Amino acid sequence: MLLAFSVAPSGIPADPAYAEAGADASVHDAVAAAVRIVRESGLPNKTDSMFTTIEGEWDEVFAVVKRATEAAGKFGSRVSLVIKADIRPGFSGELTAKVDRLESAIAEGS
Repeated sequence: MLLAFSVAPSGIPADPAYAEAGADASVHDAVAAAVRIVRESGLPNKTDSMFTTIEGEWDEVFAVVKRATEAAGKFGSRVSLVIKADIRPGFSGELTAKVDRLESAIAEGS
């Protein structure tokens, strides 16, 4: 499966270590904490400006998303999680293969 997700904390963190005085509205530190978890998982992944996409089996992908969400959650009192999944049993390498097929179709149409 491919699973794209984004996390964004909001509110005041319970842990004072994450509640910097005068912190701006940027969530890059929280996102960095989440992406670090994804990259350390060893699963194929890609991060762009809006989502991080992970490829793997259902249980392993959702376990990583849970840990990444918990990491981002330290930066606020709540967290918003958006998930989109492409569940296609028997396929792997789709993180790049889907884009390769798209690029091929574009090239053929020109």
